Amino acid sequence: MPNVKMLGIFYFYRFKMKLKAFLFGILSIGLWASCDQTAIINENKPIENKTWLYTSHPSFQFHISDNTKKYDVYMNVRHTPEYAFSNLFVLIYQQHPNKKTYTFRKEVKLAKSDGKWTGKSSGSLYNQQAILHKDYIFPDTGLYTISIEQNMRDNPLKEITDIGLTVIPK
Repeated sequence: MPNVKMLGIFYFYRFKMKLKAFLFGILSIGLWASCDQTAIINENKPIENKTWLYTSHPSFQFHISDNTKKYDVYMNVRHTPEYAFSNLFVLIYQQHPNKKTYTFRKEVKLAKSDGKWTGKSSGSLYNQQAILHKDYIFPDTGLYTISIEQNMRDNPLKEITDIGLTVIPK
């Protein structure tokens, strides 16, 4: 015959663990939702057939209504483990509301020197977020467009699945 006291303790701890898991899930969803709500844009665009051509420039539009705030601007990269390089060079085209475009080159490190990927793994994909601007103050209010061009020697560049942009006010 089972010890009633031991069964009671077992069920109490089982209930306690389920409650902790439930509360952790609710907290995680709340944090995830609150992070997503603060971003002005958080968008990823797929690269067709995982082959990124020089002529393909994923483009992202967003509106800045407060040019006194600081913003962090990130480029999102998603790639497979078969990606052949440890880095990625891109050209960033940033068009301001006055239609002037500023271009700069950015290197994104995707792997350490030992070959281990630095991004977060999700199944057979790796997600990497690279800072384009930290504490950036946009000069004007209005509609901005950021386009991203791959600037590697290989064309097409294989095994890049998505490119994205995230802009977060501080």
